[in-house]
Amino acid sequence: MGRAPIAGQFELSCSHFSSLTVESLYEALKLRSAIFVVEQDCVYQDMDDVDISAHHCLIKSDDEVIAVSRLIPPDDRGAMSIGRVAVTETLRKTGLGRLLMIYSEDQCSNLWPNAARIQLSAQVYIQRFYESLGYSAYGAEYLEDGIPHIGMQKIM
Repeated sequence: MGRAPIAGQFELSCSHFSSLTVESLYEALKLRSAIFVVEQDCVYQDMDDVDISAHHCLIKSDDEVIAVSRLIPPDDRGAMSIGRVAVTETLRKTGLGRLLMIYSEDQCSNLWPNAARIQLSAQVYIQRFYESLGYSAYGAEYLEDGIPHIGMQKIM
């Protein structure tokens, strides 16, 4: 499938779950499900209890959610997490994923300025993308819902 041109201006937002509008939440979960369940043919429970305590970054274009991420507060070791990073299929490799990650990292720094690092669980096929953003792999590859993943982190 070809890449569609990016129309209109981007609207970037980051909100705690409890502050999301019903429409934004629906669109974010719809995008995540389209990618992580349907496109990747992976039957798993995408919506989990972590969503409720997380902040959710959304990028919209023309009132449509085109990219999402989930920010998880720091654990007891000072590691915050970025997860559920998703970009609509037609807009991949356009720089939108990079924009989303930079925005997500900025939001993490604003929300939790004393956190020491950001961690994520990367699908192995996209490891180089995260390395280009300053993340380093740690540990061995593992399967998560049947898909190869690697732990990655970035010191803040």
